[in-house]
Amino acid sequence: MRLQRAPNARRSASSAALKKLVLRLADENPRWGHRRIQGEIARLGHSVASGTVWNILHAAGIDPAPRRPAPSWREFLTAQADGIVAADFFHLDTALGQRLYAMAFLEHGTRRLHITPATAHPTEQWAVQQAREARSAPKWRHRA
Repeated sequence: MRLQRAPNARRSASSAALKKLVLRLADENPRWGHRRIQGEIARLGHSVASGTVWNILHAAGIDPAPRRPAPSWREFLTAQADGIVAADFFHLDTALGQRLYAMAFLEHGTRRLHITPATAHPTEQWAVQQAREARSAPKWRHRA
């Protein structure tokens, strides 16, 4: 006598969607293993075994363990460029021998350079205010 599974319409109807979700989560989160992906799917309200997630990843040629290669530094910076701003202080010596200080902010996503107004006596409060204005007011000169 051969044992057969009872037909499960839910499994067959959602298997393609489940496979797509597992592969999407694995692609968007390269450090997650099959157990973490299974846990996240469970949090979404779907019941799936971690072995099923492992089989889906393995069949797709993805290492089910979290040893999958992480994005390279270049890929990471490209993905995060819109949120990265580099800041630096610099000084200017005038013809009269006075030293003035300013700040420069470089938006990596747009490659815009914001140069703050100069001051002879920079303080912590001045630096904080320059950073606030760099994010809110496009009044400074922009260099491409």
